[in-house]
Amino acid sequence: MTLKKRILSNGIASIFQKGVRVLEELILVPFFISAWGAAYYGEWLTLTIIPSVMAFSNLGFGTAAANSLVLSYAAGEKQKAADINKTGLYIITIMIFAGIIISLASILLLDYFHVFDKSLINRSEAIQAISFLIVARLLDFYYNLFEAYFRAAERAALSINLRSIRSALNIASGWLILFLGYGIVEFAFTQLLVLITFNCFYWLKGKYILGLYKNYKGRLDKSIIKEITNKGLSYLMLPIWQIIYFQGTTFVVRIVLGPEAVAIFNTVRTLSRSLNQILYMIEPTVFPELQIQIGKNNWKTAQQIFRMSLIGVFLLSTLGFMFLAFFGLWFYNIWTNNELEVTKLMWYIFISGMLFNSMWYTTEMVFRAVNEPKKMGVFGIFAALISVGITYLLAKQIGLIGAAIGAISIDFILVFLIVPYGCKLMKMTFKELLIYGWSDFKSLNLILRNKLLNLKR
Repeated sequence: MTLKKRILSNGIASIFQKGVRVLEELILVPFFISAWGAAYYGEWLTLTIIPSVMAFSNLGFGTAAANSLVLSYAAGEKQKAADINKTGLYIITIMIFAGIIISLASILLLDYFHVFDKSLINRSEAIQAISFLIVARLLDFYYNLFEAYFRAAERAALSINLRSIRSALNIASGWLILFLGYGIVEFAFTQLLVLITFNCFYWLKGKYILGLYKNYKGRLDKSIIKEITNKGLSYLMLPIWQIIYFQGTTFVVRIVLGPEAVAIFNTVRTLSRSLNQILYMIEPTVFPELQIQIGKNNWKTAQQIFRMSLIGVFLLSTLGFMFLAFFGLWFYNIWTNNELEVTKLMWYIFISGMLFNSMWYTTEMVFRAVNEPKKMGVFGIFAALISVGITYLLAKQIGLIGAAIGAISIDFILVFLIVPYGCKLMKMTFKELLIYGWSDFKSLNLILRNKLLNLKR
């Protein structure tokens, strides 16, 4: 399959995936609010901070091993790729056991200080539900390495489609639990059950498609352990800054403004970023091919893929901003059954961040493609700390409006840090990005016009 056909297949799969992902984030919210109430749901969001922390940690050692495997395989170093796979599985398994111990200690510590007793949710149910979610997040550590099998085999579209099926299963099982009137324990358990079943199938399918095990037997390699550990620690900075930002801002709003404000803040942030899921489909569409071209040392092609991706995202985000400005609040009221009140100013503040968010998010894939995450982690932690600080200060002064300003400040900071450095990693200047990027789009537009004319004839 040619590069263009693979990108097209990835794009179609990504469109479907993002549609399912938007549904996964949005469709259950009205059922949560209806079944549990706004305050109880807000308290549940606060309690899920612990498993969410574990989920973000998934981006560390697994991502380091996955990117190393793909780059080695693309460069023709099959034995090294097999060794990376074996060593990566070993490291990830150790991390899972370490995560279980840390999580158990954290839950016991929180229970000792009666944190769960202060919640609107029953103490016993809260501990059980969080435990199920933590185990699910930990077992998902394997996902990144399994996904690399498909990427290395240039079958990324299949991986994306399979991931969409998992999201659909999460939606269906979650809806069923809420419809039947069950609580948080049953909801968390079904999420764990779906994950275990899916990951077993996903691993076996990816292993068969790559076929690396047929000719190469992986070995534990101390030098690879050291390399993956160093890269993994750098990748861990990425979830750390996301934890600081997402959970930090949520916690600040809970402390300063209360549980109902958390429900408003998180639902507005979720909906205002809903169209970002459409923009984000560009990243899984082009990232596998970008990394393969870099692995093969085809920098000219890789640069063109990057330029068209970034400029395309900016144009789409502009259209998305306009759409949400006109129709977003109307849909929000329907989505939340008119139970949560949001001002127009707060809404406009939140959606303004999408223009910048989409640009730095798209550029972020370059750091992973070349397997150099450290600088991205430093930028992210710096911006997240500032954003949480602004959220706290302004929330105390002007309430949810201030919290909204603090929440989007991270996007303004990151776009000015990440995009120029991403260009440097791609061995090009920011000026070249703009000049050649528009030229690429003009060429693409001309090709599409010629094809349309040929079809009409």
